[in-house]
Amino acid sequence: MARNFKLLQAKMSPKARRRSEDKANRMIREMALDELRLARQMTQEQLAAQLKVRQPAIAKLERRADMYLSTLRNVIEGMGGELDVRAVFPDGSVRIKKLKAIKKRA
Repeated sequence: MARNFKLLQAKMSPKARRRSEDKANRMIREMALDELRLARQMTQEQLAAQLKVRQPAIAKLERRADMYLSTLRNVIEGMGGELDVRAVFPDGSVRIKKLKAIKKRA
């Protein structure tokens, strides 16, 4: 039998509740492209239409382990977002600016 999460959460200790919330927040911050697309409530077909490609291209793209930043930027923009590349170090992070799209000449 399914249980109401709020009831289960109410029975948790504050420490366990904090661990649960931290894990949930981490899962939200770290998603694969297909998870991100689903979280944005988009189908592969909808994203394919945005990117002017066919649905199988989206399925293939979501399985890739490596891709060009320009491809990733296009996918993120197709979902309505903006790609932000950062280098993260123990003492802070730096936004990488020179990776912006190069404008094509007419």
